[in-house]
Amino acid sequence: MTSARFDPIFHGGDLDTVRAVYPGAPEPWIDLSTGINPCAYSLPLIDERAWARLPQRSDQDRLVEVAARRYGARSPEMVVSAPGTQALIQILPRLVPPTHVAIVSPTYAEHAAAWRREGHEVFDIQDVDAARGARVVVVVNPNNPTGRLYPPERVHSLAAELAARDGFLVVDEAFIDVLPREASIVPDLPPATVVLRSFGKTYGLAGLRLGFAIAAADMADRLRETFGPWAVAGPALTIGAAALADDRWLRETRTRLETDSRRLDAILTASGCEVLGGTPLFRLARHPAAARVVDALGRGGIHVRRFTDWPTWLRFGLPGTNDAWQRLERALLEAARA
Repeated sequence: MTSARFDPIFHGGDLDTVRAVYPGAPEPWIDLSTGINPCAYSLPLIDERAWARLPQRSDQDRLVEVAARRYGARSPEMVVSAPGTQALIQILPRLVPPTHVAIVSPTYAEHAAAWRREGHEVFDIQDVDAARGARVVVVVNPNNPTGRLYPPERVHSLAAELAARDGFLVVDEAFIDVLPREASIVPDLPPATVVLRSFGKTYGLAGLRLGFAIAAADMADRLRETFGPWAVAGPALTIGAAALADDRWLRETRTRLETDSRRLDAILTASGCEVLGGTPLFRLARHPAAARVVDALGRGGIHVRRFTDWPTWLRFGLPGTNDAWQRLERALLEAARA
């Protein structure tokens, strides 16, 4: 039997594609299309043996212990490390029999694609209040790209509703690290709930491919069994543990991101964009001539995120250097004058 094929989803970070469209653009390109922290965590020294041997159980245990403390999980046994949150997004639908899945939208498109791929009936809802009847609900909190944030008490209420009908809740907290700790539901995890946490976005190390799921022990065990041994590379175990244990770095990063996101809001507003929302790592803006803005930025070697279904929306990540800030401001002002 031939399996169903699904069209690829286009994401930010596709610099090869935009370089082909704008071959004369100045280098280096400024990639503002991903919402990844442009000021990455400084890599610790890695023992050369980490590259030559299989990942060690002691390093895995250390990472999970540090992650549990960072995220506020009640026990390390509730924390599952994975080679990126995307891997978890694709695996979770395989652990649930085909059912009705509601996804609070618009949001990260890979969630819907992963559930459809495994034979689930997926439908979009605009708010969690419209999830009645669904057995599975997926909420990205804070949302990508809008930044909408449901308070923990509302998420708990939804989880209780789903548990009462033998349902299941997925909460993707990929961008919550840069918000106050009390925004997360991990410290008081409701029943029948899996929380996803991304490492690469906040720590600026997306290429490391590291993510986590936090769930009750039975679901956590199922996820670990599905991944099998050595799911996370040895160097990633070391880097992740060092970064997640660094309280000072995260505290200073949160302060810097708040300042930079306000600076970006001012630049966007001055160029004729309406800021709709976002998080400290990215801003969602609306512009009536968004295609013209994208073209002007592309010719200037700056890549931002467009949305096919919302043609006036643009998502901007944060520039990482003074030169990048200046190039962005000049390009936006030139687009405004065009």
